[in-house]
Amino acid sequence: MAALSIAFEAPELSYQPRPSGGRPVDLVHLARQTGGDKSLETEVLALFAKQAREAVAQMATLDDAARSELAHRLAGAAKAIGAFDVARRAAEVETGPGNAAAVSAFAGSVIDADSFIVGLMR
Repeated sequence: MAALSIAFEAPELSYQPRPSGGRPVDLVHLARQTGGDKSLETEVLALFAKQAREAVAQMATLDDAARSELAHRLAGAAKAIGAFDVARRAAEVETGPGNAAAVSAFAGSVIDADSFIVGLMR
């Protein structure tokens, strides 16, 4: 019974110092998530980068409720790959979708993560 409860407990995803240092994507976390499969890592990073760029482009066109929902989805995706700054910034947009400073900070974190991912793909 204890194994069952462990399997369904939510993982600890607080914003603690990352094993990968100050990188926009925690590669240690990503490797754990993908089981060390480099091909899968590349695929997941490319999908996330595309999704994040599209989210930034859409933010200005959405009302507050839709912006909050989009930010929520992107925060989950960012946590999954280890883009914890993007996740934190997206969470700020989710709770304050009308806050232009939060939207701008979110866009900046996406640009940082996207640039990092592009560098990895070379």
